Amino acid sequence: MAAVDWFAQAEVAEPVPVPAPRRRRAAAQRPAAPVRSRRKPVPRRVRAHIVWMILFALLLAGVVAVNVAVLRAHVAVTHLDEQRAQLQAQNQALASHLSAVNSAPRIEAAARRLGMVPAPAANTSYFVLPSGRR
Repeated sequence: MAAVDWFAQAEVAEPVPVPAPRRRRAAAQRPAAPVRSRRKPVPRRVRAHIVWMILFALLLAGVVAVNVAVLRAHVAVTHLDEQRAQLQAQNQALASHLSAVNSAPRIEAAARRLGMVPAPAANTSYFVLPSGRR
């Protein structure tokens, strides 16, 4: 045969046969319908994660309550410290006033107003009191 025979009758190819569609299994295609029971619905049990969340929330609430109590105690202690400092300052002021009232120059001035005079050192004598014992 020649390389290309233009005039030869062409062979017509038959169409490729299409394979028959495969049947798919019905169970594999769609899930089985749920079976409904005629029993009463049972309430679900409490899940563990809900219990843990509640415990965690209670723990956090406890921590907040303890912090609030500590802050209140701190405020009370601070207030008491301020009162103590004020009372110490008042005590010091009163002690200073007492020492000023009891000072020797003040007593001498009060005695002079009453007409008293200091005794001369040459005429000073001491009197010994007898003890209460015999």
